[in-house]
Amino acid sequence: QLFNSLIICTSSITLILIFSTYAGFGLAKLKFRGTPLLFLGIVGAMLVPLHSVIVPAYVNISKFSLLSSYWGAVLMYAALGTPFATFLMTSFFKGLPDEIVEASIMDGLSYSSIFRKIAIPLSLPAIATVVVLQFIQIWCDLLVGLLFLQSPTNRTLTVGLGALSAGRTTEIPVLMAGSLVSAIPAIIVYLIFQKQIVAGLTAGVGK
Repeated sequence: QLFNSLIICTSSITLILIFSTYAGFGLAKLKFRGTPLLFLGIVGAMLVPLHSVIVPAYVNISKFSLLSSYWGAVLMYAALGTPFATFLMTSFFKGLPDEIVEASIMDGLSYSSIFRKIAIPLSLPAIATVVVLQFIQIWCDLLVGLLFLQSPTNRTLTVGLGALSAGRTTEIPVLMAGSLVSAIPAIIVYLIFQKQIVAGLTAGVGK
């Protein structure tokens, strides 16, 4: 179950980073007519409560027979985490001077090269913030894992602890040990990257 949690967290965060960094850079630096409306839609998606979309999402994912694999939970976590990550990355990229982009274009770089060689290295604090916040959220989640991981072999650590506590007899020492093991990774990740979290959130809010 610990291995399952690591796979799901890693896969979900990878998808979130791919979509949010590309979308954030595009919304911040590639101006087009629908940019304000698209950004407003992303902000609106952040306000949609999970419980209002959990049932239709479950029905749609079940139609593709993804409930017996990791992909059902991974896609759900990615869909839930991408709006906030995109908002944060957009706010950060807007703080990057347009002169850097213009000078890079004058030097012959394309937008994709600017994104890879300039924008991504400068946005590492924001990326670290997204990784840590999403890791804690996904690692500690119970509802999505319980619904979208139907196979017992694919259960995450949190879902396994929930199933253990729901039995007729609960072994308190085993449950406490499992809870400790479940909490340690999130605590370690936060302690290691707490400075990057503060820097990323401050840059995103201030700019």
